Amino acid sequence: MKRILLTAAVASAILSTGLSRAADTPGSNPSVRSPSVAERIAAARKALDAKEHSRAMRELQVAVREDPRNADIHNLLGYTYRTQPQPNLVKSIEHYQTGLKIDPKHRGLHEYIGQAYLMDKKPAEAEKHLVELEALCGNKTCEEYQELSKALVAYRAKNGG
Repeated sequence: MKRILLTAAVASAILSTGLSRAADTPGSNPSVRSPSVAERIAAARKALDAKEHSRAMRELQVAVREDPRNADIHNLLGYTYRTQPQPNLVKSIEHYQTGLKIDPKHRGLHEYIGQAYLMDKKPAEAEKHLVELEALCGNKTCEEYQELSKALVAYRAKNGG
C-alpha cells in the first residue's frame, strides 16, 4: 500500500511540474517534428534533381516562410520558377533580386538571374551580371562565370546579337 501511494505521489508531482509531455507534442517524438529549413532545402534539391518542381516548390515555400532572409532559398525558388515546364520568369527574377538584396555577392544568384534574363530576351541585363561575376570571382575562371558566359555566347549565336 505504501508503494502504491508513493508511486501515485511521484506521478502527481511529475504531472504538476509539467515534466510529462503528450506524445503528439512537437519535439517529443522525432517522427512528429517538422523538418528544419536545411532539410527542406535538401528535399527541394532532391526534388529538382528528379524534375519534381511541384514538390520542390512546396518545400521551398515553407522554407522561405520560416527563413525569409535566406539567399539560398530565394536562389532555389528562382531556379524552380525558371526551370519548371511552364517557366514563370517574373517570379523567378523576383526571387533572384530578393536573394541579391540579401547577399549581393552570391555568385549562384548572379549566374541564375543572368540565365533568366536570357530566357526573357534581355542579354544586356545578363551581361551586367557576367561583369559582376568577373569582379566577384577575381577572374573569368569560376564556374558561375563560365556557365553564364557560355549561355551568353549561345544566346548571341542563336539570336544574332
